[in-house]
Parts: sequence; structure tokens; C-alpha cells
Amino acid sequence: MVPLEYLLRFIDEDAPSGDLTSESIIPEVSCRAVIRAEQDGVAAGLEEAGALFSYFRVDVRQEIGDGKTVKAGDVLLSLSGPAKKILLVERTALNIIGRMSGIATQTRTMADLVRAENPRCRVAGTRKTCPGLRELDKKAVVLGGGDPHRSGLSDGVLIKDNHLVLVPVNEAIARAKAAGACRKIEIEVETAGDAVAAARAGADILLFDNMTPDSVRKTIGNLKEAGLRDRVTIELSGGITAGTIREYAQTGADLISLGALTHTVRNFSVTLEILE
Repeated sequence: MVPLEYLLRFIDEDAPSGDLTSESIIPEVSCRAVIRAEQDGVAAGLEEAGALFSYFRVDVRQEIGDGKTVKAGDVLLSLSGPAKKILLVERTALNIIGRMSGIATQTRTMADLVRAENPRCRVAGTRKTCPGLRELDKKAVVLGGGDPHRSGLSDGVLIKDNHLVLVPVNEAIARAKAAGACRKIEIEVETAGDAVAAARAGADILLFDNMTPDSVRKTIGNLKEAGLRDRVTIELSGGITAGTIREYAQTGADLISLGALTHTVRNFSVTLEILE
């Protein structure tokens, strides 16, 4: 789970001087409440929401495991404790669950589409996350059955087009290898010629950017002809959607990364109900 201090910042943002409404009108009473799913999907963020409620002395029972499929109406969390504290945490908890479950649900959908065509191929997230929420966004991708990919610039070498404007391909790969012999080197390529050249220069992962499925097949074929296919991992990215991902999976790629998993999030609908 992410650190509690990280989560408490969200409460400070929402209630820097406390919950004025509840403090004004709610007496010092205890109550029971539940958080329910309002749609079908994949649950995520329950551990984080539960930790926040627990911090404010609310008893929490997690009814569904993170990463599990849920139906509309399912109870996700059962709560019992001070009414004011439940109301204080309510919106922050629902926001966390809604965003993370939305990411996990979309990831599961994409992963299932890919797995049906190519069981060896995985779906991955990218760094296109909401600033300040990357840890939660990445965890949600994993809970949905995806690969988190790099968490940040410090986690791996990925040589992209803007790097190659400044440094030639062979020199860029050589410098990256010299800087750390144990690191895998990934490089973005846009043509079959670029892919073969990068593989020959020692790249470990080739990121095919904005290629059509036919171009991907052709490029993989060229790598096979050059005896280089088995030496590299092939990742696809750029404009891939639910409508096209199955065709991309059929090309024989190893990984498909999708910024849309975290930059275009459809919130998963959940609600908190006070029972008494």
C-alpha cells in the first residue's frame, strides 16, 4: 500500500480547517455505513480508502479484494464508527476508489482483448499519469492485470525522438550502455530500418511508435531476417485503442503500452450510504 502520509495529504486538501458542515450539525454519534459499487468492473483503491478511515478511528471491513471483479450493488467496504469522521473521509475515499477502479477496469478490458489474441503479449501503462497521483495510478494498472512500465525517469533508459535529434542512434545506445552495464536500453523507432539499426547497436527493447499493424509485421519480419528478433523485446505504442488493439496483438509484439489507461480515465461510480 502507498504510505499513509501520502494519503493524508488528500484529506488536508479537502478539509484544511475541518469539515465545517458536519462539525456544525452532526452530534457526537456513531453510525454504520457501506461503500457500494454502482457499476460492474474491477475494484481498486479499497486498501487505501480503508487505511484513511482506520486512521480516523473508523472500523473497516473490506468485503472485496482489490483487483477483483465486482457487480453493481456489491458492498466494497463496511464501516462503523464516528459519524463525523466517516463524513470527513467520504469524498476523498470515493475519489480514490473511483479513479483507481476506473483505471483497473479499463486495463482489464484491454488486457483481456490482447490475451485473447496473443497470450504472450502484455498491456502496460505509461508516465502519462496525473501529477501527484502516479503511485496510485500505477498500482491501479497492476491491479487491472497490466504492467506498470517505468514509474519515472529514474527507473530505466528510454531513448526517444527528442534525444535522437541531439545524439545519433549508435552513439546514444553506446553512451547509455557505458553509463550502466546492467540497465536495459529501450529506444523509440519509427521505421523498419531504424529498428534493425537499433537492434544491431545493442538495444534491448524496441519501442515501435505510431506504426500501423502492417508496418509492425513488416518490421518484425525484417528483424527475423537479420537474426535479431530474439535479441529484443518489442513494445508498441501510439494511438492504439480498444478498436485496434486486437490487431496489434496479432502482430507478435511482446508489450503494448497505452497512455489512455491513466490520462483518459473514466471514473468508476461508487457511493457511500449511511445505514443508521
